[in-house]
Amino acid sequence: MTNDQVLVTGGTGFLGTHVIAQLLTAGYSVRTTVRNLEREAELYGALARAGVDGDLALVLADLSADEGWPEAVAGTRYVVHVASPFPPATPDSDDEVISPARDGALRVLRASRDSGVERVVMTSSFAAVGYGHPPTDDEFDERTWTNGEAPISAYIRSKAVAERAAWDFMDAEGGGLELAVVNPVGIFGPPLTVDLSASVGLAHQMITAMPAVPRLATTVVDVRDAADLHLRAMTNPAAAGERFLASTGEPLSFQEVAAVLRAAVGREPAQLPVLPDDVVREVAKTDPGMAGMVGELGKVRRVSSSKARTILGWEPRSNAEALQATALALKELGAVS
Repeated sequence: MTNDQVLVTGGTGFLGTHVIAQLLTAGYSVRTTVRNLEREAELYGALARAGVDGDLALVLADLSADEGWPEAVAGTRYVVHVASPFPPATPDSDDEVISPARDGALRVLRASRDSGVERVVMTSSFAAVGYGHPPTDDEFDERTWTNGEAPISAYIRSKAVAERAAWDFMDAEGGGLELAVVNPVGIFGPPLTVDLSASVGLAHQMITAMPAVPRLATTVVDVRDAADLHLRAMTNPAAAGERFLASTGEPLSFQEVAAVLRAAVGREPAQLPVLPDDVVREVAKTDPGMAGMVGELGKVRRVSSSKARTILGWEPRSNAEALQATALALKELGAVS
C-alpha cells in the first residue's frame, strides 16, 4: 500500500476507469482530469461497478488548452496519460486528429516536468508500431514504427506522430522526468460504463447488428491487463525510457471474434458469414466507416508482447477470456439482451 499521488488523464474512458480502479485498489491517492465535472457521477458509478472505493479527486483540464494542467499535476509522483482524441467521424483533414493528440501529449509532459513528476506513463497504440509496412509473417515488436509516409488513416498517423513527439520532447527538454509508453492492440474486456469505446462498440455491433463480417483480423488485449501493464510500467525502474506492446496472443479473424462474443451470450448464429471483399469495396464508396476497412482486407499482423512479459512480469488473459468478458459485461449493462 502507498500514499503516493497519481494523476490519470482521461479517467472517464474505457481504459482510464480500469487504471483508476487498479490504482485505488493498490492504495494510491488518485486524481483524474475531466473536461466536464458533470461526469463525476458516471465515474463513481463505474468504480462502484468494479467494486472499488478510495481517494479520488476530479480536476478540470482539457488537452486542447494549457489551463488547468499545472494544478492537475501539482504534488503528483506519477502521471498516467491515457486521454487521447478519437474521431467520431472521418475528419475533414488529418490535422484535426493529429494536432490534438500531439499537442495534448506535450502539454502533459511539460506540466509534469515543470512540477517535478517522477515518471509519465503514456498510452500510445499498436497504431504507432505496425502500419504502413509490407505484409510479413514476422511478429511486430517495440523496435518498429508505423510508416507515416504510407497511405494510413488520420487516427493511425496521429498515434505515431504523438508518440514520436513525446520521445523527441524527452530527448530535448525532458530534464529529470522519466517516460514509459504502453502500446496496446485492440482493447476488449468488460466496460464499466455505457459510453462504449470503439473496440467495445465494434463488439456490440458484432453481437447485435452485423449479419456478416469483413475479411479483417485483429489482435486482442483485455482492458484489465492493459491497465495492469500501465501500473507495472509506472513503478518498475527498468521501464523508464521504454515502450511496451500490450497484446495477448495470436491474431483472430473478425469471424472468430464474433463467434466467441456471440457464443458467450447465446446469440445465434454464433458464426457469421464473411462479407465478400467486392461488397466491402462497393459499400465503402458511400460509407466512410467501411472505407477505412478496404486497405486492411486480408491483412494479418502478429504482435509480440515478450518484452512486457520478460521485463515487467506481465501475464495477460487469453483472447477468449477477454472477448467473453466483453460480451458478458455488455449484457450486464443492458446493451445486449
